[in-house]
Amino acid sequence: MISYGLGDAGTGLAATQLGFYLFPFFTGTAGLPAFVAGSLLMVIKVWDAINDPLIGWMSDRTKSRWGPRIPWMLGAAAPLGISLAAMWWVPPGDLNQKTAYYIVIAVLLMTAYTGVNLPYAALSTELTTNTALRTRLNAARFTGSILAGFSGLVVAAKLLSTGNEGFIAMGKITGLIATLATLISCWGLAPFAKKAQKPKPQSEPFPNQIRRVLNNQRFIRVIGLYLLLWCGLQLMQTVSLIYLEQVMKVPIALSKWIGPIPFQISALIGLQVWSFYSNRYGRISALYLGGSLWITGCLIAMFLPPINPESYIANAGQDIVRMILLIATIVLVGFGASTAYLIPWSLLPDAIDADPDKSAGIYTAWMVLIQKIGIGISVQLLGVMLSFAGYRSASQCTGSLICLDQPLSAQLMIRVCMGLIPATLVVSGLLMMRRWPDRNAHLMVSSS
Repeated sequence: MISYGLGDAGTGLAATQLGFYLFPFFTGTAGLPAFVAGSLLMVIKVWDAINDPLIGWMSDRTKSRWGPRIPWMLGAAAPLGISLAAMWWVPPGDLNQKTAYYIVIAVLLMTAYTGVNLPYAALSTELTTNTALRTRLNAARFTGSILAGFSGLVVAAKLLSTGNEGFIAMGKITGLIATLATLISCWGLAPFAKKAQKPKPQSEPFPNQIRRVLNNQRFIRVIGLYLLLWCGLQLMQTVSLIYLEQVMKVPIALSKWIGPIPFQISALIGLQVWSFYSNRYGRISALYLGGSLWITGCLIAMFLPPINPESYIANAGQDIVRMILLIATIVLVGFGASTAYLIPWSLLPDAIDADPDKSAGIYTAWMVLIQKIGIGISVQLLGVMLSFAGYRSASQCTGSLICLDQPLSAQLMIRVCMGLIPATLVVSGLLMMRRWPDRNAHLMVSSS
């Protein structure tokens, strides 16, 4: 369990830092125009989507004494750390030379990222056939990922005040952590991966394999659930700081602390609770209960009254109560939303088992691909809806809350994106999983 939890630490750390800091790094420290920075992020997403099915297919066909997955993780561990560190370096030269450098590094980074993450994710199906143990493995996976991402944010906060040198130092530290965590995971998992279930050799053409995957009705339901939950989760995460600062009127310096940190902590606790609950009462039962809490938090967030910054600073009791209620709502959402990490991945092995060839690499690749599509759809949808509602850009804001004032139509749309739309997506996911055969996940694991 410890070794498997470490396997997602490196890639989780990379994903967190890239998501929070890469665009500001491109436009600020590297001096790239915004449209060039956005194009680079598009290259990363496109290549990341392309290489998922390819590496999943090649991983299924790999043969070694340690099985098909460990060689990929070992081979990609060092390139992951090196390319992650290199991404935060500003090369000399003009705009074209810098852009070419970041394109090459981005392709190398995301290839190494997938080379570690996708074979690793497939192992949760192959290490054991016990449903409860598979759920615990996925809980360990996302625990490692969230803890590593949280540590990456702390490292960044400590180092980035020094400018470009801070980015370079951050890259070196996090690149080293990513490589070492992956190598230690491989060392711990190797004896188990050597005896794990192996994918059956494939003789049919690659397009036929994809059609076979898409004809797996259980898999279609799992990826449908995953897409709906992650669209809701990503939409809330993307709009959360805007919601706190421009709708709830939380002071900007304070919003960075009461938003991400309580959410991360409650999601981490939720993973442990839902893992235990799933093994005792079933995964679908955990999904329904966690999803209900998530929906409740969304609807509360939609109607919370804003905090008056001046009265809050003056320690007014009414606004202290509102602040406590806001933080409690964030915790409730994080606790319920942790089911989006755990439950779909714990259901994936059921869908793979329904395929006689049990090609875990291909199925895992499509799971990851659908998640990335959901992230892209959510962010683009958010931008379109806010623009339509008359949202005013805060790019020229100097920190005054007056600068952050939005028209009522934009504030209403932000509340809808924070509450109604995610709640609707989660409800749709719960309805999709009715009558799922849960295969006695609540039974004890002693048989394994």
